[in-house]
Amino acid sequence: MNDAFSQLSVLGSSLMLIFGLILLWRRGLTAYINALAAQSVVLAAVAAVVAHFGPARELYWVALLLFLIKAVAIPKLLRDMKRRFGTERELEPYVNTATSLVIAGLLVLLGYAIMRPLVAVSRLPTRVAMPLAMGLVLVSLFVVISRKKALTQVVGFLMLENGIALLAVLGTYGIPLIVELGVFLDALLGFIVMQIFVYQIHETFETIDVEHLNRLRH
Repeated sequence: MNDAFSQLSVLGSSLMLIFGLILLWRRGLTAYINALAAQSVVLAAVAAVVAHFGPARELYWVALLLFLIKAVAIPKLLRDMKRRFGTERELEPYVNTATSLVIAGLLVLLGYAIMRPLVAVSRLPTRVAMPLAMGLVLVSLFVVISRKKALTQVVGFLMLENGIALLAVLGTYGIPLIVELGVFLDALLGFIVMQIFVYQIHETFETIDVEHLNRLRH
């Protein structure tokens, strides 16, 4: 049973990492939002798998909340923002696509190096998947700092939060539900603040390119 548990956790983490990489080689916001929604569905599925094989049955509720909030509600809000701001594409990021993919590969390797001591001493069936979760955290952080469009950065931030949630689920078999709810509220609050930030940028510069913020220095 542990073998199936381990393989499912690795499969889910691998899929989440692949959806995270989509932000580095696709340019359209629709692809980013769809990748976030799909990644959140997989995260909810991983939480449900851990609830099924592990002792923390409350993770079923966490899985349901993840699906409703991060796979349905937030992508819908992002699509509403996309309709308002038009079809601005990430045409010229700070780091080009080829270099970004090379850096992403190195970050995944760094994730393995960071998690290696923990994996070596852990006996959890999910330990093999934890380096992939760390790789997703690092890649999402790279997306946030290497893209110019504010909405792309928002999606990168949400994927970063997905990576942290995945790491928590795999490494702890689920933290108490009240703590999970606090994390959900923090994520929602962060999303709302970033949404206001994006609207303000668009109203001021008639674009969502954060590079225009450099004008404020003059």
